Amino acid sequence: MDHKGVKAITHASAFFAPVLVPLLVWLLMADREVKNMALQALLFHVIIGILIAISWPFVFIIIGIPFFVIFGLAALYYPIKGILYSLSGRPFSYPIIGALVG
Repeated sequence: MDHKGVKAITHASAFFAPVLVPLLVWLLMADREVKNMALQALLFHVIIGILIAISWPFVFIIIGIPFFVIFGLAALYYPIKGILYSLSGRPFSYPIIGALVG
């Protein structure tokens, strides 16, 4: 069974419930591929959130600005890429996390 919608919603949750939706999908879905993708999304959202939180205080002493921008762009780019890949039926893995989870 194809779960394009569930995968797309899980990636899109980065913009409205970045931890809750992937966690629920990971707990409730039986399909191994969907569970793997939900775990990747969950870890990506948590790690990016931590990285942004760490770089935010350093913005005030200038050194954190590049990190804040890069992590912020990654937090936008990869979920959107995941949504597009999911809707087209192509497999998608988050960078670094996909190799750790997969």
